[in-house]
Amino acid sequence: MTDDCRTIEGLELTILLPCLNEAETIETCIDKAMSYLAGSGVRGEVLVADNGSTDGSQQLAAARGARLVQVRDRGYGSALRNGILAARGRYVVMGDADDSYDLSNLGPFVASLREGYDVVMGNRFRGGIAPGAMPFLHRYLGNPVLSFLGRLFFGVKVGDFHCGLRAFNRERIKALNLHTMGMEFASEMLISAAVRSYRICEVPTTLKKDGRSRPPHLRTWRDGWRHLSFLLILSPRWLFIYPGFALMLLGVCTVALLFPGPLRIAHGVSLDTHTFLVGAIAILIGVQTLTCGLIAQQFAVRYRLLPESKRSYRLLSLLTFERGLIAAISIIGLGTAGFIWSLWTWASVDFGPLVYPIVLRVLIISLTGIAIGVQLGFTVFLSGIMSIPNKRDQTLAAMDQASSEITPSR
Repeated sequence: MTDDCRTIEGLELTILLPCLNEAETIETCIDKAMSYLAGSGVRGEVLVADNGSTDGSQQLAAARGARLVQVRDRGYGSALRNGILAARGRYVVMGDADDSYDLSNLGPFVASLREGYDVVMGNRFRGGIAPGAMPFLHRYLGNPVLSFLGRLFFGVKVGDFHCGLRAFNRERIKALNLHTMGMEFASEMLISAAVRSYRICEVPTTLKKDGRSRPPHLRTWRDGWRHLSFLLILSPRWLFIYPGFALMLLGVCTVALLFPGPLRIAHGVSLDTHTFLVGAIAILIGVQTLTCGLIAQQFAVRYRLLPESKRSYRLLSLLTFERGLIAAISIIGLGTAGFIWSLWTWASVDFGPLVYPIVLRVLIISLTGIAIGVQLGFTVFLSGIMSIPNKRDQTLAAMDQASSEITPSR
């Protein structure tokens, strides 16, 4: 069914329930959702996105009056994404089909959507969590930590980052082109909306113990790690750039302090060549991490995982292919010069023991510079390879535009 057909039907709300073997609770969830629609006067539908249930959930859902869409690709994200595409309402409320959320009380969500918010998150910590409804580790470690990281990394100003009951404007969410298939879909939705400056708010909601007799689909450590790694992958600044800059700064300070000679810090304790070497390695790792961050940022923007920021655009526009190669060759040249000087100084004593500590320091810095230059050179070429599709697409678009402006002669 096309979007035009859905618009003509004029439904305001779709209550979307992803489902995988929820025969014990699906009927209760649909009844509560139907009761909200009937009591509120909101024109809507209940849509069940079934992900391959084998316990009769589909038949139970259809018997209760829900519309059913079959989703072949397995995964929580796949069920939700296909459900959003099939939804007929202007707004969508998504919630788990395990009877843990109160689907009969969706008024605050709809009211916020009508006020113009793009995403409305439920907050279980503000609304109330019944005893036994949330595992101890989820409540006091996993959710608070991941919510804090979401606020820190992406500026998402919500207190319950992973609440499964949330509402959104369907067209605005479709525009995000979400692609994950698993539990991280919910995080991708919120992150993508936040970095694109969507209007996001929270409303209190309750959580009670689900009505299943089997274990939940969510696995604490596996899915917790997937969420954490997903947050890091979508934040090149915190994964690469900030740690890389900190390492490089630490290394530069260490090298600058120890280049003149040993530094005594206490009686019988001094920092010398070994610490100087650690500082040089810190510089090398820091630069490598920074270059990885720039490539990761370019990749994320190129494939629309993140929007293009003005700051990164200005930086990448300064670091052109030619300028990057010139910088890499210059650093390699300086390192090679220092290496030759060290070798010449060693040769002046017939390659015997050196009595000049500065020679070893120059040699360490020179080899570090050569390694950094080589790393930078390869990074420049990799960045150039990644920019080829963009240049190709722009060229093809220009050619198409030019050809469309040519008037055939008679």
